[in-house]
Amino acid sequence: MQLKIMPKKKRLSAGRVPLILFLCQTISALEVPLDLVQPPTITHQSPKDYIIDPRENIVIQCEAKGKPPPSFSWTRNGTHFDIDKDPLVTMKPDSGTLIINIMSEGKAETYEGVYQCTARNERGAAISNNIVIRPSRSPLWTKEKLEPITLQNGQPLVLPCRPPIGLPPAIIFWMDNSFQRLPQSERVSQGLNGDLYFSNVLPEDTREDYICYARFNHTQTIQQKQPISLKVISVDELNDTIAANLSDTEFYGAKSSRERPPTFLTPEGNASHKEELRGNVLSLECIAEGLPTPLIYWIKEDGTLPTNRTVYRNFQKTLQIIQVSEADSGNYQCIAKNALGAIHHTISVTVKAAPYWIMAPQNLVLSPGEDGTLICRANGNPKPRISWLTNGVPIEIAPDDPSRRIDGDTIIFSNVQERSSAVYQCNASNEYGYLLANAFVNVLAEPPRILTSANTLYQVIANRPAFLDCAFFGSPLPTIEWFKGAKGSALHEDIYVFHENGTLEIPVAQKDNTGTYTCVARNKLGTAKNEVHVEVKDPTRIIEQPEYAVVQRGSTVSFECRVKHDHTLIATVTWLKDNGELPNDERFTVAKDHLVVTDVRDDDGGTYTCVANTTLDDVSASAVLSVVDVPNPPFDLELTSQLDTSVQLSWTPGDDNNSPITKFIIEYEDAMHEAGLWHHQAEVSGTQTTAQLKLSPYVNYSFRVMAENSIGRSLPSEASEQYQTKAAEPDKNPTAVEGLGSEPDNLVITWKPLNGFESNGPGLQYKVSWRQKDGDDEWTSVVVANVSKYIVSGTPTFVPYLIKVQALNVVGFAPEPAVVMGHSGEDLPMVAPGNVRVNVVNSTLAEVHWDPVPLKSIRGHLQGYRIYYWKAQSSSQRNRRHIEKKILTFQGSKTHGMLPGLEPFSHYTLNVRVVNGKGEGPASPDRAFSTPEGVPSAPSSLKIVNPTLDSLTLEWDPPSHPNGLLTEYTLKYQPINSTHELGPLIDLKIPANKTRWTLKNLNFSTRYKFYFYAQTSVGPGSQITEEAVTTVDEAMASRQVDIATQGWFIGLMCAVALLILILLIVCFIRRNKGGKYPVKEKEDAHADPEIQPMKEDDGTFGEYRLFSFVSSASF
Repeated sequence: MQLKIMPKKKRLSAGRVPLILFLCQTISALEVPLDLVQPPTITHQSPKDYIIDPRENIVIQCEAKGKPPPSFSWTRNGTHFDIDKDPLVTMKPDSGTLIINIMSEGKAETYEGVYQCTARNERGAAISNNIVIRPSRSPLWTKEKLEPITLQNGQPLVLPCRPPIGLPPAIIFWMDNSFQRLPQSERVSQGLNGDLYFSNVLPEDTREDYICYARFNHTQTIQQKQPISLKVISVDELNDTIAANLSDTEFYGAKSSRERPPTFLTPEGNASHKEELRGNVLSLECIAEGLPTPLIYWIKEDGTLPTNRTVYRNFQKTLQIIQVSEADSGNYQCIAKNALGAIHHTISVTVKAAPYWIMAPQNLVLSPGEDGTLICRANGNPKPRISWLTNGVPIEIAPDDPSRRIDGDTIIFSNVQERSSAVYQCNASNEYGYLLANAFVNVLAEPPRILTSANTLYQVIANRPAFLDCAFFGSPLPTIEWFKGAKGSALHEDIYVFHENGTLEIPVAQKDNTGTYTCVARNKLGTAKNEVHVEVKDPTRIIEQPEYAVVQRGSTVSFECRVKHDHTLIATVTWLKDNGELPNDERFTVAKDHLVVTDVRDDDGGTYTCVANTTLDDVSASAVLSVVDVPNPPFDLELTSQLDTSVQLSWTPGDDNNSPITKFIIEYEDAMHEAGLWHHQAEVSGTQTTAQLKLSPYVNYSFRVMAENSIGRSLPSEASEQYQTKAAEPDKNPTAVEGLGSEPDNLVITWKPLNGFESNGPGLQYKVSWRQKDGDDEWTSVVVANVSKYIVSGTPTFVPYLIKVQALNVVGFAPEPAVVMGHSGEDLPMVAPGNVRVNVVNSTLAEVHWDPVPLKSIRGHLQGYRIYYWKAQSSSQRNRRHIEKKILTFQGSKTHGMLPGLEPFSHYTLNVRVVNGKGEGPASPDRAFSTPEGVPSAPSSLKIVNPTLDSLTLEWDPPSHPNGLLTEYTLKYQPINSTHELGPLIDLKIPANKTRWTLKNLNFSTRYKFYFYAQTSVGPGSQITEEAVTTVDEAMASRQVDIATQGWFIGLMCAVALLILILLIVCFIRRNKGGKYPVKEKEDAHADPEIQPMKEDDGTFGEYRLFSFVSSASF
């Protein structure tokens, strides 16, 4: 079944309508090709209310089309305008546009009036709107004398503007003599009428150049009112002014400037009325005075304000509703409120409406005998009156046409004929305006024609809709069918969407939609068709999108943007910043797949968008760049609440540079004691801007603040003002107090002195006190200057003392100091340790014991005991060597210790001494001991000399450390074959007095591995290894000369190679001649043919074997 396009419009989904309206014609806008006869159609005309510039020529436009081309005529103020009689008026060729030349002579006011254009041909006449021509006007302000205004502080004021009435109305603004706009606020603002309203005046409002300007955009002129002088004074000043200048000053009542509730300056009263036309901007205004300045609020009674169409301007004093409609009628209330009260004003809004179309009449193309209708429906408030004209004449007095019938807003046509062709005008009017529409009825009999170009190529993106045009014309209206492919069947509505203008929509294009489509138009007069082609392309995609980035100022950031697109299309990638072009800056580098920004600045932050475009689609991806840095330094440091021991510091934070401040660090400088050196004072949260700081006495403080965020710490702020605290007694004493003697008869008392900050006042000194710990003596004290040491002389040796050091200044003493214990000077110990005993643990380790010395004999702090020991004589050689003493110290009061690392089989001597802080005491009597034998070290060397066919001689040096008496040597050896495998191990004992040994009956030309070590009575020592090879028999060696280097062998091999070459040549010649041998000879030579192959084979193998044998023999 074939689906046909019918004139009735199909229902379309809401989501599809805007695109269809944009891309497609509808039946209501059906265009008649200009090569066909048709009535005139107005295509362009000047606006209804046409304000002209009196300095330029007047151009009144009227353009129309038709077949045959229409002629034009004009009326002015309802009567025929004969342009031929006015030399200043001309009409453009092939056009109805009038040009009135007033620049050479004449005045614009002469041509004010209402103009209407008529375009006419043999099929009818179309008319334009009534075009009202008015020249623009920008009159001057009337001269007036403006008296200065003197006003009390806090009073309300309205400065009138009252601009001259111009055409169009002027735009009003207030400026000063320097052409700078006057600042406006909730207190001071300009009203809709141009006046300047003050809710209350302040002294800073005093000036002599309040100037109202009127700008007339049409003539590009600005008119200026005389300046207004305003002086704001206090009540006392006002009384003086009244007395001195009352006769020549305009005076606004001398009321008190006390606070007062709001009162409306405009509009007046409690209620007012406002009327606005549908589609305009509704502007409601309320301006109030009061002290303090009132704020304005708006509500709609019995309703809500339209969210998307409501705009507040002029600091909420003006409420605007865009595209106002009848539904916006109602009561609106503005409320002015301050701390002393509130007042409200109700504005009743009525929305009227000039006529607007519900259904404007559309051109109607009919074939002879068809029926049709023209519908003209409009609405308005009040309801508009509908009237019809035909060819510019009221239909009531126009020639009668039996095919038409009027039914209110509809003209019904029946059985039309060619004479029924005409242009009809519908006029809808009320007191607020009118609408005029031309619509023709054209009676034609035309076969279908397709207006879309043949073989149009449509390239579309996959998964998007595709629209294939088939613009057509015909009378009667043709039906449309679509086909795919050369022999395809008609397309159906279950997959495709068919529009009334002939367009075929593929809702979601896929690759298989690629191909050729045919549009066929039919009516009773004929058929027309057209082919178009569709290519479905892959969509462009961003496969690697830019990502959100947070970077520090001065660093580099990169945004990725990798694009994949259809290979037949060319993609271009564009980068945007905040929806605009990238800055023209060499720091921005655009590469193939990324954008790089170097040396990032604060203003580089924003949204970066990568846009990938082809001729068919575009896609974008965005990422935000946040530029962060350490905070800017705080500023405006201020000291308040200044007390002796505390002060409050406040500051203003600097910019956090897009990274919230986490904390503030406060530092101080003591200009009195350590100028230029800053110390940490306190830290507070990043949300605080004040800190209560504890202070020390007698310090000249300056403070600075640094801010810190996640990036780092800011530079320091400027230093605060200086603040010096009063002096006080020290609140702490010196630390690190010690008492140690440098000589046996003194006590050196040391301490860490207070710094200047800790002194709390001038004249810092120290009171040093001491006494013996174990006696009944009183404290001995001395006051010293600001030093760190005091020496007490004439003390007994190493006696404990109690010591204390107290700080003081001119104000007083510090708190009582803590007591510490010290000792007078040490002397060398007097007694040696007794009862020294040695226990030999093994050949390298001995344990030493001794008795402690009496504590009193130590005469100092016991540091420990020190053992001196040395090797006296070698037991093996029995001769003295150079004596080298070794020392081991054992801390504290230990009475035993271990001596490691001794040499075996050796004689040692040792003694023990006690050690204090002064030095060593006398040595104990020497104690001798000996270490037992140990295992020897490895022989010093091992060499193999004089190798023969079956013997090897070994030579060696004894161990460097025999560690005892050597008892014997052990030699182990084993052969190694060519694959490095080890043979059987042979064990041999050698007397200790030998240093050479010969092994016999060895295999010739064999590698041996040797393992050699010495032994004492304790056991074997470390081994040494070596490898050697026996020699080769000389006779055999002479037979094994490499024959490959002998001359006779080389000659023999050359002869064999030549013989093989000759045999190959003979065989080749015999094979080529084999076809010419007589059969008889072959039969005689080989009676049994079955035996021949075997013989040939035998002969061949015989030769091969012979050759092989010879070759083998040659080797």
